[in-house]
Amino acid sequence: MLIRNARLTDAGGERAGDILIENGRIARVGGRIDAPAGCPVVDAAGLAALPAFVDLHTHFRTPGYEYKETLATGSAAAARGGYTFVNCMANTKPVCSSAAMAQSLMDDAARIGLCDINQCISITKDFDGHTVSHLRILPHNLRFISEDGKGVRESKVMYQAMAIAAEKGLTVMSHAEDMDLSPIDYRLAENLETARNLYIAQSTGARLHMCHVSTREAMEDIITAKARGVKVTCEVTPHHIWFDDTVSSYRVNPPIRAKADVEYLIAAIEDGDVDAIATDHAPHTEADKAAGAPGLVGLETAFAVCYTRLCVQRGLPLSTLSRLMSKGPADILGLNKGLLAEGYDGDVVLAELEQPFTVRKEDFAGRSRNTPFDGLSLRGRVVMTVKAGKVTYRAPDAPAARPCEHL
Repeated sequence: MLIRNARLTDAGGERAGDILIENGRIARVGGRIDAPAGCPVVDAAGLAALPAFVDLHTHFRTPGYEYKETLATGSAAAARGGYTFVNCMANTKPVCSSAAMAQSLMDDAARIGLCDINQCISITKDFDGHTVSHLRILPHNLRFISEDGKGVRESKVMYQAMAIAAEKGLTVMSHAEDMDLSPIDYRLAENLETARNLYIAQSTGARLHMCHVSTREAMEDIITAKARGVKVTCEVTPHHIWFDDTVSSYRVNPPIRAKADVEYLIAAIEDGDVDAIATDHAPHTEADKAAGAPGLVGLETAFAVCYTRLCVQRGLPLSTLSRLMSKGPADILGLNKGLLAEGYDGDVVLAELEQPFTVRKEDFAGRSRNTPFDGLSLRGRVVMTVKAGKVTYRAPDAPAARPCEHL
């Protein structure tokens, strides 16, 4: 595939030019590129071309909760949002605690072909809160562990898990929540467990990734820990930089925070202290949401929410947003993705940046519709997603791929 006349933007900056994808990878980029014989050409004039997005934090609900989302519907939602790779959490039914189960899910996603996944393994076996021996036998391709949905209660257990992680080269993804304090003070629950996990990571030498950071204090502690050499990265979510608790009571975990927290998270993004933006895509039925289930679907709105908030309203360079949504998470996951450069995977998003559009949840490709963004006017609409040189999502008004002789 040849993508022509696009505004090319990645973590390295912006330029005009073409992108040639051959055998699933970027073969040439920049300037005018002649189309090889038989190569389909997409005229992307007026559109931005970015590296496809990578999500560090997704729930596809398979197995056990397919009535909320399946690998197929989740993959379709990801493609519609510009994603070609997502990192799935282990809070399924049964809990994903084995290499065989993880590999089966990854193989199934590959057969669907819209979006590849990495499947996390639970920190404690079956979320029992105690057993970590299963981590010692993980194969080399399974490098991420997480108890997402809740925190690891016992400090001793988290220490044991991080010690194994340091030995085996695993990355521990932390849902920072002191479960004993959550019924009393959600803010204190996040802050205390963040600090605890940072100190355990420092002691063990483990690689730690802090999920959905939402408070000023937690982000301050992460910044301080980075300065003292702790091997920690962090993510924030689109909803935690869009909403504050004066305008939304939508139930997510961690909760929507105060305006001062939102401002601090955005300042941390602007200062380069945030490594990635992740969706925490958490599908639920209407009945489950009515019963109090926390979470929202985020894959199909993430880029537009972040582009509108950060680039349009705050003046952040699009290249910085590309780093947060593509290069940063790809580097954390160890993927050959995230840049428009020769040799990188041929995963590209075309986006229309100028015209506002309205989010309509009835248009979502995913199975669930639990979103607080319905009806919102945003900018940054994904019009095409390309994975390894093949179109996985095309908006009705997206440019067609034409035979080379027509352009």
